Amino acid sequence: MSRLRSWEVSDQFWKLVEPLVPVPQRNPNQTYRRKSGGGRKHMDRRRVFEAIVFVLRTGCQWKALPKKQFGSSSSIHAYFQKWARAGFFEALWRAGLAEYAEMEGIAWKWQSLDSSAVKAPLAQESVGPNPTDRGKKWNQASLVGGRAWCPALARRQRG
Repeated sequence: MSRLRSWEVSDQFWKLVEPLVPVPQRNPNQTYRRKSGGGRKHMDRRRVFEAIVFVLRTGCQWKALPKKQFGSSSSIHAYFQKWARAGFFEALWRAGLAEYAEMEGIAWKWQSLDSSAVKAPLAQESVGPNPTDRGKKWNQASLVGGRAWCPALARRQRG
């Protein structure tokens, strides 16, 4: 058995993911100029999924996808956006969460909260000035030379 790279999708995993992947469909209420089957074929959905996993695992930009391996990066990104709108990634997350809960069990009573700290612009009156705001230009000490810099000539004569 060959070892898979971190972005490659195994056959076993693909069997779980494939039913969740949105199938491209034509709008039955719309009339098309070309006959059915005309134009460019859809990309292989497994290859598209591997390309998306590649971007997520490596952190590379969409335009940096290896074209020989995955095809057009703009097409991959378009599929990503379509699948995100269709709720594919949320469905994949839910399926993974359900499988993990079945295998290991999830302690739903234990929860964690993530937060961020930002400045409160209206709290100045109650807490006073921020200590990091000390040393502004108007409070700085005078220059060592004793006088501020000024040009040697008041104005330049051109001519």
